Amino acid sequence: MKNNIRVERAILKMSQQQLADKVGVSRQTINAIELEKYVPSATVIMKIAVIFCKPVDNIFQLEETDW
Repeated sequence: MKNNIRVERAILKMSQQQLADKVGVSRQTINAIELEKYVPSATVIMKIAVIFCKPVDNIFQLEETDW
């Protein structure tokens, strides 16, 4: 699953740790999501979308291999 978390964080000048604290996960989890090594739960995806005030599909995009 592709994502634009790094870009959205940069727009808000937010560190991985700051986002992790708001979402309630570790910084390492945010890093793994950004590197597309971990697919987060629906709850984490929704929290991230709310924090960035964007629709989920503006932040996360399914790839062909996700089907």
